[in-house]
Amino acid sequence: MNKNQGLHRIVIVGGGAGGLELATRLGRTLGRKKQADILLIDARMTHIWKPLLHEVAAGSLNSYSDELNYLAQASWNHFRFQPGTMNGLNRKEKTITLASTTDTSNTPLLPERTIEYDTLVIAVGSHTNDFNTPGAQENCLFLDSREQAERIHQHLISRSMKITEQEDADTTTNIAIIGAGATGVELAAELHHAAQLMSRYGLKSDVGNTRITLLEGGNRVLPALPERISKGVQLQLDRIGIHTMTGTLVSQINKDNLETRDGKNIETDVTIWAAGIKGPQFLQNLDGLETNKINQLLVHPTLQTTQDDNIFSLGDCASCTITQKNGTSFTVPPRAQAAHQQASLLTKNIKRRLQQQELLSFEYRDHGSLISLSSHSAVGNLMGNLTGSVMLEGWLARMFYLSLYRLHQIALYGFWRTGMLMVKDLLERSTTPKLKLH
Repeated sequence: MNKNQGLHRIVIVGGGAGGLELATRLGRTLGRKKQADILLIDARMTHIWKPLLHEVAAGSLNSYSDELNYLAQASWNHFRFQPGTMNGLNRKEKTITLASTTDTSNTPLLPERTIEYDTLVIAVGSHTNDFNTPGAQENCLFLDSREQAERIHQHLISRSMKITEQEDADTTTNIAIIGAGATGVELAAELHHAAQLMSRYGLKSDVGNTRITLLEGGNRVLPALPERISKGVQLQLDRIGIHTMTGTLVSQINKDNLETRDGKNIETDVTIWAAGIKGPQFLQNLDGLETNKINQLLVHPTLQTTQDDNIFSLGDCASCTITQKNGTSFTVPPRAQAAHQQASLLTKNIKRRLQQQELLSFEYRDHGSLISLSSHSAVGNLMGNLTGSVMLEGWLARMFYLSLYRLHQIALYGFWRTGMLMVKDLLERSTTPKLKLH
Protein backbone atom coordinates (compact mmCIF):
# COMPACT_ATOMS: atom_id res chain seq x y z
CA MET A 1 0.00 0.00 0.00
CA ASN A 2 1.34 3.41 -0.97
CA LYS A 3 1.51 5.62 2.13
CA ASN A 4 1.70 8.73 -0.07
CA GLN A 5 -1.67 8.31 -1.77
CA GLY A 6 -2.87 11.44 -3.55
CA LEU A 7 0.65 12.68 -4.40
CA HIS A 8 1.94 12.90 -7.98
CA ARG A 9 3.29 9.40 -8.76
CA ILE A 10 6.73 9.33 -10.38
CA VAL A 11 7.82 5.84 -11.41
CA ILE A 12 11.41 5.29 -12.54
CA VAL A 13 12.17 1.93 -14.18
CA GLY A 14 15.86 1.09 -14.10
CA GLY A 15 18.40 1.70 -11.34
CA GLY A 16 21.51 2.27 -13.43
CA ALA A 17 23.62 5.41 -13.20
CA GLY A 18 20.95 7.71 -14.66
CA GLY A 19 17.89 6.16 -13.03
CA LEU A 20 19.38 5.91 -9.55
CA GLU A 21 20.80 9.44 -9.65
CA LEU A 22 17.38 10.74 -10.76
CA ALA A 23 15.53 8.89 -7.99
CA THR A 24 18.03 10.17 -5.42
CA ARG A 25 17.80 13.79 -6.58
CA LEU A 26 13.98 13.74 -6.71
CA GLY A 27 13.80 11.99 -3.35
CA ARG A 28 15.98 14.61 -1.67
CA THR A 29 13.73 17.39 -2.97
CA LEU A 30 10.17 16.38 -3.92
CA GLY A 31 10.13 13.23 -1.78
CA ARG A 32 11.51 14.85 1.35
CA LYS A 33 8.99 17.71 1.08
CA LYS A 34 6.10 15.28 0.40
CA GLN A 35 5.45 16.94 -2.97
CA ALA A 36 5.56 13.68 -4.94
CA ASP A 37 5.77 9.92 -4.45
CA ILE A 38 8.91 8.54 -6.13
CA LEU A 39 9.18 4.81 -6.86
CA LEU A 40 12.32 3.19 -8.30
CA ILE A 41 12.04 -0.27 -9.90
CA ASP A 42 14.94 -2.53 -10.82
CA ALA A 43 15.34 -6.24 -11.47
CA ARG A 44 18.22 -6.44 -8.98
CA MET A 45 18.48 -5.46 -5.33
CA THR A 46 21.83 -3.71 -5.64
CA HIS A 47 23.54 -1.18 -7.91
CA ILE A 48 27.07 -1.18 -9.25
CA TRP A 49 28.41 1.44 -11.64
CA LYS A 50 28.49 -0.22 -15.06
CA PRO A 51 31.87 1.25 -16.16
CA LEU A 52 33.42 -0.80 -13.30
CA LEU A 53 32.31 -4.17 -14.70
CA HIS A 54 35.56 -4.78 -16.58
CA GLU A 55 37.36 -4.59 -13.21
CA VAL A 56 34.88 -7.07 -11.71
CA ALA A 57 35.51 -9.43 -14.65
CA ALA A 58 39.26 -9.28 -14.12
CA GLY A 59 38.95 -9.66 -10.34
CA SER A 60 40.64 -6.36 -9.53
CA LEU A 61 37.40 -5.10 -7.95
CA ASN A 62 35.26 -6.95 -5.43
CA SER A 63 31.74 -6.07 -6.55
CA TYR A 64 30.26 -6.85 -3.14
CA SER A 65 32.42 -4.14 -1.60
CA ASP A 66 31.30 -1.44 -4.06
CA GLU A 67 27.63 -2.32 -4.52
CA LEU A 68 24.82 -0.08 -3.23
CA ASN A 69 21.60 -1.56 -1.86
CA TYR A 70 18.51 0.06 -3.40
CA LEU A 71 16.36 -0.35 -0.28
CA ALA A 72 18.95 1.42 1.87
CA GLN A 73 19.40 4.22 -0.69
CA ALA A 74 15.63 4.66 -0.86
CA SER A 75 15.36 4.88 2.93
CA TRP A 76 18.16 7.45 3.14
CA ASN A 77 16.78 9.61 0.32
CA HIS A 78 12.98 9.67 0.68
CA PHE A 79 11.93 7.46 -2.24
CA ARG A 80 10.57 3.92 -2.47
CA PHE A 81 12.02 0.83 -4.15
CA GLN A 82 10.41 -2.29 -5.58
CA PRO A 83 12.23 -5.20 -7.23
CA GLY A 84 10.79 -6.17 -10.57
CA THR A 85 11.17 -6.42 -14.33
CA MET A 86 8.91 -4.32 -16.55
CA ASN A 87 7.16 -6.34 -19.24
CA GLY A 88 4.14 -4.24 -20.21
CA LEU A 89 2.70 -0.72 -20.53
CA ASN A 90 -0.85 0.61 -20.77
CA ARG A 91 -0.62 4.27 -21.72
CA LYS A 92 -4.38 4.83 -21.59
CA GLU A 93 -4.65 3.52 -18.02
CA LYS A 94 -1.21 4.94 -17.09
CA THR A 95 0.03 1.65 -15.69
CA ILE A 96 3.04 -0.60 -16.14
CA THR A 97 3.17 -4.35 -15.56
CA LEU A 98 5.96 -6.05 -13.62
CA ALA A 99 6.69 -9.71 -14.23
CA SER A 100 6.48 -12.21 -11.38
CA THR A 101 9.75 -12.79 -9.53
CA THR A 102 11.44 -15.81 -7.94
CA ASP A 103 14.48 -16.28 -5.71
CA THR A 104 17.64 -18.19 -6.66
CA SER A 105 15.91 -21.51 -5.94
CA ASN A 106 12.93 -20.56 -8.16
CA THR A 107 10.64 -20.11 -5.17
CA PRO A 108 7.95 -17.50 -6.05
CA LEU A 109 8.51 -14.17 -4.33
CA LEU A 110 6.20 -11.63 -5.96
CA PRO A 111 3.33 -12.20 -8.40
CA GLU A 112 2.85 -10.26 -11.63
CA ARG A 113 1.59 -6.85 -10.59
CA THR A 114 0.45 -3.49 -11.95
CA ILE A 115 1.95 -0.13 -10.95
CA GLU A 116 0.14 3.17 -11.57
CA TYR A 117 2.01 6.32 -12.58
CA ASP A 118 1.46 9.98 -13.39
CA THR A 119 4.99 10.45 -14.73
CA LEU A 120 6.97 7.46 -16.01
CA VAL A 121 10.73 7.45 -16.62
CA ILE A 122 12.25 4.50 -18.49
CA ALA A 123 15.98 4.14 -17.78
CA VAL A 124 16.62 0.45 -18.37
CA GLY A 125 20.03 0.84 -20.01
CA SER A 126 21.32 -1.36 -22.80
CA HIS A 127 22.56 -4.86 -23.60
CA THR A 128 25.43 -6.00 -25.79
CA ASN A 129 24.48 -6.26 -29.45
CA ASP A 130 25.90 -9.45 -30.99
CA PHE A 131 24.33 -8.58 -34.39
CA ASN A 132 22.95 -12.14 -34.58
CA THR A 133 26.43 -13.53 -35.20
CA PRO A 134 26.22 -17.35 -35.40
CA GLY A 135 27.48 -18.98 -32.20
CA ALA A 136 27.73 -15.75 -30.18
CA GLN A 137 25.00 -16.54 -27.64
CA GLU A 138 26.21 -20.11 -27.15
CA ASN A 139 29.97 -19.56 -27.03
CA CYS A 140 30.61 -15.98 -25.85
CA LEU A 141 30.76 -14.38 -22.44
CA PHE A 142 29.20 -10.92 -22.13
CA LEU A 143 29.67 -7.92 -19.83
CA ASP A 144 26.19 -6.44 -19.29
CA SER A 145 25.74 -7.14 -15.59
CA ARG A 146 27.61 -7.96 -12.41
CA GLU A 147 26.57 -11.61 -12.74
CA GLN A 148 28.08 -11.80 -16.23
CA ALA A 149 31.26 -10.04 -15.10
CA GLU A 150 31.64 -12.50 -12.22
CA ARG A 151 31.06 -15.38 -14.63
CA ILE A 152 34.05 -14.19 -16.70
CA HIS A 153 36.15 -13.95 -13.53
CA GLN A 154 35.14 -17.41 -12.33
CA HIS A 155 35.89 -18.86 -15.76
CA LEU A 156 39.41 -17.39 -15.74
CA ILE A 157 40.16 -18.41 -12.14
CA SER A 158 38.94 -21.98 -12.78
CA ARG A 159 41.07 -22.29 -15.90
CA SER A 160 44.16 -20.94 -14.09
CA MET A 161 43.70 -23.42 -11.24
CA LYS A 162 43.25 -26.27 -13.71
CA ILE A 163 46.48 -25.60 -15.63
CA THR A 164 48.33 -24.99 -12.35
CA GLU A 165 47.42 -28.43 -11.00
CA GLN A 166 47.89 -30.35 -14.26
CA GLU A 167 51.54 -30.20 -15.24
CA ASP A 168 50.92 -31.72 -18.67
CA ALA A 169 48.02 -29.34 -19.46
CA ASP A 170 48.28 -26.70 -22.16
CA THR A 171 49.43 -23.67 -20.19
CA THR A 172 48.46 -21.09 -22.79
CA THR A 173 45.19 -19.19 -22.31
CA ASN A 174 43.93 -17.54 -25.49
CA ILE A 175 41.46 -14.76 -24.75
CA ALA A 176 39.64 -13.11 -27.65
CA ILE A 177 37.72 -9.88 -27.06
CA ILE A 178 35.40 -8.85 -29.88
CA GLY A 179 35.05 -5.09 -30.03
CA ALA A 180 37.80 -2.52 -29.37
CA GLY A 181 35.60 0.25 -28.08
CA ALA A 182 36.07 1.59 -24.55
CA THR A 183 34.71 -1.59 -22.91
CA GLY A 184 36.87 -3.96 -24.95
CA VAL A 185 40.07 -1.94 -24.58
CA GLU A 186 39.67 -1.43 -20.83
CA LEU A 187 38.79 -5.11 -20.32
CA ALA A 188 41.85 -6.24 -22.29
CA ALA A 189 44.18 -4.07 -20.21
CA GLU A 190 42.57 -5.18 -16.95
CA LEU A 191 42.82 -8.88 -17.86
CA HIS A 192 46.49 -8.39 -18.78
CA HIS A 193 47.12 -6.85 -15.37
CA ALA A 194 45.19 -9.68 -13.67
CA ALA A 195 47.38 -12.25 -15.44
CA GLN A 196 50.44 -10.57 -13.92
CA LEU A 197 48.91 -10.67 -10.44
CA MET A 198 47.78 -14.31 -10.64
CA SER A 199 51.36 -15.55 -10.81
CA ARG A 200 52.08 -13.80 -7.47
CA TYR A 201 49.49 -16.01 -5.80
CA GLY A 202 50.80 -19.29 -7.21
CA LEU A 203 48.49 -19.57 -10.24
CA LYS A 204 50.04 -20.51 -13.58
CA SER A 205 48.63 -17.58 -15.53
CA ASP A 206 51.30 -14.97 -16.01
CA VAL A 207 51.78 -12.73 -19.04
CA GLY A 208 53.99 -15.27 -20.79
CA ASN A 209 51.15 -17.78 -21.23
CA THR A 210 48.14 -15.51 -21.55
CA ARG A 211 47.49 -14.22 -25.07
CA ILE A 212 44.87 -11.50 -25.40
CA THR A 213 43.57 -10.58 -28.86
CA LEU A 214 41.35 -7.55 -29.51
CA LEU A 215 39.27 -7.71 -32.70
CA GLU A 216 37.67 -4.59 -34.16
CA GLY A 217 35.60 -4.16 -37.32
CA GLY A 218 36.65 -0.52 -37.72
CA ASN A 219 40.02 0.62 -38.99
CA ARG A 220 41.36 1.54 -35.51
CA VAL A 221 40.76 0.87 -31.83
CA LEU A 222 38.26 3.22 -30.15
CA PRO A 223 36.66 4.18 -33.49
CA ALA A 224 34.03 6.39 -31.79
CA LEU A 225 36.65 8.57 -30.07
CA PRO A 226 39.10 11.14 -31.48
CA GLU A 227 41.90 9.64 -33.54
CA ARG A 228 44.67 11.01 -31.33
CA ILE A 229 43.22 9.15 -28.33
CA SER A 230 43.03 6.01 -30.46
CA LYS A 231 46.69 6.32 -31.44
CA GLY A 232 47.78 6.87 -27.85
CA VAL A 233 45.86 3.81 -26.67
CA GLN A 234 47.18 1.67 -29.53
CA LEU A 235 50.76 2.51 -28.53
CA GLN A 236 50.04 1.45 -24.95
CA LEU A 237 48.38 -1.80 -26.05
CA ASP A 238 51.37 -2.61 -28.25
CA ARG A 239 53.73 -1.87 -25.38
CA ILE A 240 52.09 -4.30 -22.97
CA GLY A 241 51.73 -7.03 -25.59
CA ILE A 242 48.01 -7.07 -26.37
CA HIS A 243 47.49 -8.18 -29.96
CA THR A 244 45.02 -6.02 -31.93
CA MET A 245 43.30 -6.90 -35.21
CA THR A 246 41.47 -3.95 -36.77
CA GLY A 247 39.34 -4.10 -39.91
CA THR A 248 38.34 -7.60 -38.82
CA LEU A 249 34.71 -8.76 -38.77
CA VAL A 250 33.73 -11.99 -37.03
CA SER A 251 31.49 -14.36 -38.99
CA GLN A 252 31.20 -17.41 -36.72
CA ILE A 253 32.03 -18.22 -33.10
CA ASN A 254 32.70 -21.83 -32.12
CA LYS A 255 33.50 -23.42 -28.78
CA ASP A 256 37.28 -23.22 -29.16
CA ASN A 257 37.82 -20.87 -32.10
CA LEU A 258 36.30 -18.03 -34.08
CA GLU A 259 36.17 -17.39 -37.81
CA THR A 260 36.52 -14.01 -39.51
CA ARG A 261 34.96 -12.84 -42.76
CA ASP A 262 38.35 -12.68 -44.44
CA GLY A 263 38.97 -16.39 -43.77
CA LYS A 264 41.09 -16.31 -40.62
CA ASN A 265 40.60 -18.92 -37.90
CA ILE A 266 41.60 -17.81 -34.40
CA GLU A 267 42.00 -20.32 -31.57
CA THR A 268 40.31 -19.22 -28.34
CA ASP A 269 39.88 -20.59 -24.84
CA VAL A 270 37.74 -17.65 -23.74
CA THR A 271 35.71 -15.44 -26.10
CA ILE A 272 34.17 -12.23 -24.78
CA TRP A 273 31.79 -10.11 -26.84
CA ALA A 274 32.14 -6.36 -26.16
CA ALA A 275 30.97 -4.79 -29.44
CA GLY A 276 27.89 -2.65 -29.87
CA ILE A 277 24.78 -2.00 -27.77
CA LYS A 278 21.03 -2.24 -28.13
CA GLY A 279 18.05 -1.51 -25.92
CA PRO A 280 16.18 -4.35 -24.18
CA GLN A 281 13.89 -6.25 -26.53
CA PHE A 282 10.67 -5.44 -24.64
CA LEU A 283 10.99 -1.75 -25.62
CA GLN A 284 10.27 -2.63 -29.24
CA ASN A 285 6.57 -3.33 -28.64
CA LEU A 286 5.71 -1.04 -25.74
CA ASP A 287 2.16 0.17 -26.43
CA GLY A 288 3.05 2.21 -29.50
CA LEU A 289 6.17 4.03 -28.27
CA GLU A 290 8.61 4.73 -31.12
CA THR A 291 11.94 2.93 -31.20
CA ASN A 292 14.90 2.83 -33.58
CA LYS A 293 16.51 -0.27 -35.08
CA ILE A 294 18.49 -1.00 -31.89
CA ASN A 295 15.40 -0.80 -29.63
CA GLN A 296 16.14 2.66 -28.20
CA LEU A 297 13.10 4.82 -27.39
CA LEU A 298 12.92 7.95 -29.51
CA VAL A 299 12.70 11.06 -27.33
CA HIS A 300 12.35 14.81 -27.85
CA PRO A 301 15.09 17.13 -26.53
CA THR A 302 12.94 17.46 -23.38
CA LEU A 303 13.52 13.68 -22.97
CA GLN A 304 9.80 13.02 -23.38
CA THR A 305 9.03 10.07 -25.66
CA THR A 306 7.75 11.09 -29.08
CA GLN A 307 4.34 9.45 -28.61
CA ASP A 308 3.55 10.27 -24.96
CA ASP A 309 4.42 13.41 -22.99
CA ASN A 310 3.84 11.57 -19.70
CA ILE A 311 6.67 9.14 -20.42
CA PHE A 312 10.36 10.15 -20.35
CA SER A 313 13.47 8.13 -21.13
CA LEU A 314 17.18 8.67 -20.48
CA GLY A 315 20.52 6.92 -20.77
CA ASP A 316 21.48 4.12 -23.14
CA CYS A 317 17.87 3.07 -23.84
CA ALA A 318 16.97 6.53 -25.20
CA SER A 319 17.78 8.01 -28.61
CA CYS A 320 17.89 11.80 -28.35
CA THR A 321 18.75 13.90 -31.42
CA ILE A 322 19.91 17.46 -30.79
CA THR A 323 19.98 20.21 -33.41
CA GLN A 324 22.78 22.70 -32.85
CA LYS A 325 22.73 26.44 -33.54
CA ASN A 326 24.58 25.96 -36.83
CA GLY A 327 21.78 23.66 -38.06
CA THR A 328 23.68 20.37 -37.77
CA SER A 329 22.24 17.53 -35.73
CA PHE A 330 23.75 14.70 -33.71
CA THR A 331 22.49 11.85 -31.56
CA VAL A 332 23.57 11.87 -27.93
CA PRO A 333 26.13 9.05 -27.44
CA PRO A 334 25.36 6.21 -24.98
CA ARG A 335 27.90 7.23 -22.35
CA ALA A 336 27.88 7.56 -18.57
CA GLN A 337 28.38 11.32 -18.72
CA ALA A 338 25.29 11.65 -20.95
CA ALA A 339 23.14 9.68 -18.47
CA HIS A 340 24.46 11.86 -15.62
CA GLN A 341 23.60 15.07 -17.47
CA GLN A 342 20.18 13.76 -18.48
CA ALA A 343 19.37 12.82 -14.88
CA SER A 344 20.22 16.38 -13.88
CA LEU A 345 17.98 17.86 -16.59
CA LEU A 346 15.10 15.48 -15.82
CA THR A 347 15.21 16.48 -12.15
CA LYS A 348 14.52 20.06 -13.27
CA ASN A 349 11.96 19.09 -15.91
CA ILE A 350 9.88 16.91 -13.61
CA LYS A 351 9.77 19.73 -11.06
CA ARG A 352 8.76 22.16 -13.84
CA ARG A 353 6.13 19.69 -15.03
CA LEU A 354 4.56 19.61 -11.57
CA GLN A 355 4.50 23.41 -11.60
CA GLN A 356 3.04 23.42 -15.14
CA GLN A 357 6.04 25.29 -16.51
CA GLU A 358 7.65 24.92 -19.94
CA LEU A 359 10.18 22.10 -20.03
CA LEU A 360 13.88 22.63 -20.78
CA SER A 361 15.68 21.02 -23.72
CA PHE A 362 18.69 18.79 -23.19
CA GLU A 363 22.07 20.22 -24.21
CA TYR A 364 24.80 17.60 -24.21
CA ARG A 365 28.21 18.84 -23.06
CA ASP A 366 31.05 16.55 -24.07
CA HIS A 367 33.60 16.78 -21.26
CA GLY A 368 36.02 14.53 -23.09
CA SER A 369 36.95 10.86 -22.98
CA LEU A 370 39.22 8.94 -20.66
CA ILE A 371 40.28 5.32 -21.20
CA SER A 372 41.79 3.32 -18.35
CA LEU A 373 44.54 0.83 -19.17
CA SER A 374 44.47 -0.66 -15.68
CA SER A 375 47.62 0.04 -13.65
CA HIS A 376 49.58 0.57 -16.85
CA SER A 377 48.28 4.03 -17.73
CA ALA A 378 45.28 6.04 -18.86
CA VAL A 379 44.78 8.08 -22.01
CA GLY A 380 42.20 10.69 -22.90
CA ASN A 381 41.21 14.29 -23.38
CA LEU A 382 39.32 16.81 -21.31
CA MET A 383 37.14 19.43 -22.97
CA GLY A 384 35.99 22.74 -21.52
CA ASN A 385 35.04 26.27 -22.50
CA LEU A 386 38.22 27.76 -21.08
CA THR A 387 40.78 25.07 -21.88
CA GLY A 388 39.48 23.73 -25.19
CA SER A 389 40.62 20.12 -25.68
CA VAL A 390 43.55 19.04 -23.51
CA MET A 391 45.24 15.67 -24.10
CA LEU A 392 46.07 13.71 -20.95
CA GLU A 393 48.18 10.64 -20.47
CA GLY A 394 49.69 8.60 -17.67
CA TRP A 395 49.22 9.31 -13.95
CA LEU A 396 47.26 12.54 -14.41
CA ALA A 397 44.81 10.91 -16.83
CA ARG A 398 44.45 7.99 -14.39
CA MET A 399 43.53 10.40 -11.55
CA PHE A 400 40.89 12.12 -13.69
CA TYR A 401 39.51 8.72 -14.71
CA LEU A 402 39.13 7.65 -11.07
CA SER A 403 37.44 10.97 -10.28
CA LEU A 404 34.55 10.07 -12.63
CA TYR A 405 33.47 7.29 -10.28
CA ARG A 406 33.85 9.57 -7.27
CA LEU A 407 31.52 12.12 -8.93
CA HIS A 408 28.93 9.36 -9.37
CA GLN A 409 29.33 8.46 -5.68
CA ILE A 410 28.94 12.10 -4.66
CA ALA A 411 25.65 12.29 -6.59
CA LEU A 412 24.39 9.27 -4.63
CA TYR A 413 26.02 9.65 -1.20
CA GLY A 414 27.03 13.30 -0.87
CA PHE A 415 30.53 14.65 -0.15
CA TRP A 416 31.05 13.41 3.42
CA ARG A 417 30.00 9.82 2.87
CA THR A 418 31.99 9.64 -0.37
CA GLY A 419 35.02 10.85 1.57
CA MET A 420 34.54 8.05 4.10
CA LEU A 421 34.22 5.53 1.25
CA MET A 422 37.54 6.74 -0.14
CA VAL A 423 39.18 6.18 3.27
CA LYS A 424 37.63 2.68 3.39
CA ASP A 425 39.06 1.89 -0.05
CA LEU A 426 42.54 3.00 1.04
CA LEU A 427 42.40 0.83 4.17
CA GLU A 428 41.23 -2.22 2.19
CA ARG A 429 44.24 -2.00 -0.11
CA SER A 430 46.53 -3.01 2.76
CA THR A 431 44.30 -5.77 4.14
CA THR A 432 43.01 -7.61 1.06
CA PRO A 433 44.69 -9.28 -1.97
CA LYS A 434 45.15 -7.09 -5.03
CA LEU A 435 43.12 -9.64 -6.97
CA LYS A 436 39.90 -11.43 -6.06
CA LEU A 437 40.87 -15.11 -6.04
CA HIS A 438 37.49 -16.79 -5.67
